[in-house]
Amino acid sequence: MSMAMGVSLTTLFRRKKERLIRRHTKSINPYLKEANLTSRLQFCISMLDKNSLPHEPKFVDMYNMVHIDEKWFHMTKKTEKYYLLPIEEEPHQTCQSKYYIGKVMFLAAMAHPRFDEEGNELFDGKIGIFLFVTLEPKRNSKNRDAGTLVLKASTLVKREDIKAFLIENVLPNIQEKWPKEDRGKTIFIQQDNARTHVECGDQDFQEAASKNDFDIHLMSQPANSPDLNILDLGFFSAIQSLQHKECPKTIEDLVGAVEESFKQYPTEQVNRIFLTLQTCMCETMKIGGLNKYKIPHMKKSVLEKDSLLPTRISCDAMLVQNVMNALGLL
Repeated sequence: MSMAMGVSLTTLFRRKKERLIRRHTKSINPYLKEANLTSRLQFCISMLDKNSLPHEPKFVDMYNMVHIDEKWFHMTKKTEKYYLLPIEEEPHQTCQSKYYIGKVMFLAAMAHPRFDEEGNELFDGKIGIFLFVTLEPKRNSKNRDAGTLVLKASTLVKREDIKAFLIENVLPNIQEKWPKEDRGKTIFIQQDNARTHVECGDQDFQEAASKNDFDIHLMSQPANSPDLNILDLGFFSAIQSLQHKECPKTIEDLVGAVEESFKQYPTEQVNRIFLTLQTCMCETMKIGGLNKYKIPHMKKSVLEKDSLLPTRISCDAMLVQNVMNALGLL
C-alpha cells in the first residue's frame, strides 16, 4: 500500500490512525439488465402492505413466507489462519487434491420467527435444513467392513431431486411446525430462479401442498437478486462460519456440523435478517432497482433490548409514489 500511494510506512500508519484511509472489501454482484431492474422494483412494491398505501407505506410482516435455497458447504478452506500458543502443535490436514475438497449440498427453509408481547419465542421459524446425500455400501477395507453404509454427497442435483425434497421434506415440516393460529392462511415458499427449481404451477407440488387443509404456493424472487432472500442475505454465511469452527474431517462430520450450526443459530438473528431484507428493499427502490447500495444499520440489538424492535419497516411515501409512477402502477 505504501508503494502504491508513494508515501512512507510511517505516513501511511498516521493517515490510517487519523481514519483518512478506510478499509473496503469488494464483492462481485450479479449483473442487472433493464428487465432485472424493473422486476426488482415490482417485487419491492409487491411486498408493501396495501392497507398502508399511499400515505404511510409499510412492508408486510412476511409471517406467511418461507425462504428456501440451496448451498454447498465445504469441509475446509484451501488456506486457514490459526492462532497458537508456543507449546501448541501446528494443525496438519491432508487430502488427495486441494482442488477437490469434500462438500455437501443442503437445502434450507426458513420462515419469520414469532414472539409474544413480552418477547418470548413462540415460533423459531426454522423449518429445516436437508442434505443431498445417499447411503452406499462400501467394499472391505482397513477402516470399514464390506457392506457398511456410508454417506456420499450427491454431485448432480436435478429438478426432480429438488421437487422430491420439497414434497417429502419441506412441505411436511411446514405442516408440522407452522403456528396453529395461522394454518388457515395462504403460505408462500419463495425460491430463486435456478433452473433446477420447481415451476410455480407444478401440479404434483400443488397436490401435496393442499393436504391437511393447508394452502401453500411457490413464488419466485426476481432473477439475479440474492439480496432479496434472507438465506443469501446473511443466514448462509453465518452458518458457514459456525460450521468452520468444528473443523470436520469426514462427510459425516460435515453433515453433523452444519445441522448443529443450524440448530444453534439464534432465533433473534433470524428475526433481524427479515428486517434487514426490508431495509434492503427500501435502498433498492431509492436507486432504481440497482444492487449498488450499503445495507443500512438500524441498531437492532439496542432496539431489541429496549423492546422497540419493529416487526416491519416503513418507507418514504414520496419514494413509493415515484417508483409506482415509474412502473406505471398509478
